[in-house]
Amino acid sequence: MARRPTPPGTPERTGVGHVVDLVRNTIPPLHPAGLPFVAAPLAVAVVGGKRTWVRRMGLFAAAACATFFRHPHRVPPNRPGVVVAPADGEIALVDTAAPPAELGLGDEPLPRVSIFLSVLDVHVQRTPVSGIVRTVLHQPGQFRSADLPEASSVNERNTMVLETPEGSRIVVVQIAGLLARRIVCDAQVGDVLTIGDTYGLIRFGSRVDTYFPPGTELLVQPGQRTIGGETVLAVLGATADS
Repeated sequence: MARRPTPPGTPERTGVGHVVDLVRNTIPPLHPAGLPFVAAPLAVAVVGGKRTWVRRMGLFAAAACATFFRHPHRVPPNRPGVVVAPADGEIALVDTAAPPAELGLGDEPLPRVSIFLSVLDVHVQRTPVSGIVRTVLHQPGQFRSADLPEASSVNERNTMVLETPEGSRIVVVQIAGLLARRIVCDAQVGDVLTIGDTYGLIRFGSRVDTYFPPGTELLVQPGQRTIGGETVLAVLGATADS
């Protein structure tokens, strides 16, 4: 059978090119924060010389770190008023609670959804709504297991307050856990973020709490799995909080 001619302007693809495209579409890219953690064990594997076990351990550690720091592409919904999950993981709590005391937002309980991230989950955090960053605040604390309810108030955490164009206020809290000793938040006060944008990362097991304004309709239940930037947690009420 004669080969079908390539349409004008279409680059010629080889078998190697197709394999490269397949790899790019299948393997998620690496978050920049993970580069040192992948490079170090790779270097160990290279200098391991003839010691096979050293090379294998180095390659295994590099692969494990690359998996942990994976940064997959996500497509958020375009429905108005939705709040998407800021993280991959399992919903641990759906309740009401006062926002972190250090924010000075009062003691009124607000709707809250807590997502627990295991070591196997994607650990980048994504913006739950489009809006402007009003507050970014780090609070030192303990390193208790992130799946405990009290972790929200006693563990080390980083809080971001977002204000939507309609005036609704969303509070997102990155919470450290037993193994999580480093919280990364790239957002700064005054930044304008788009729903689904990556803004931070927690290393090695953690939790992310989201607080919503009164009147928000929550759409999830404990035990449900979330996909950061895509799973809809809630729909904001018609009236923005003041």
